[in-house]
Amino acid sequence: MAVEVHVVTPEREVWSGDAEMVVARGTEGEVGILAGHAPMLVRLAIGALRIIREGGEQEAAVVDGGFLHVVSRGQTTRADVLAAHAEMVHEIDVRVAEFRAEQARRRLDDIEDVGAQAELAKALARIHLAGP
Repeated sequence: MAVEVHVVTPEREVWSGDAEMVVARGTEGEVGILAGHAPMLVRLAIGALRIIREGGEQEAAVVDGGFLHVVSRGQTTRADVLAAHAEMVHEIDVRVAEFRAEQARRRLDDIEDVGAQAELAKALARIHLAGP
């Protein structure tokens, strides 16, 4: 039995398919979803989303917060990742992420800027996931 996974943003469906397990970073820690999981709603933090497919193949994405919604009905478990922005690892431009991280660091040097802290976290998540 698999988990039906949908990763969506307001602009597009980023990824969909079946998985053995989904691992997401919630605001209160990591959560793993397997087939038959109890219904739940998790607020996501900025960070990696790992999708483990049958046979161990992995897909990875970075989500900039959002929600993970899980429902199980009968033999079907569905996990919806609803994010303002998400990128699959192969879509990440590490040079752009490094540039954004540097810009955010400069803003943080000047003043305590919550927006810059969020931008830095987003850029570092991308660098960590897709970097060399």
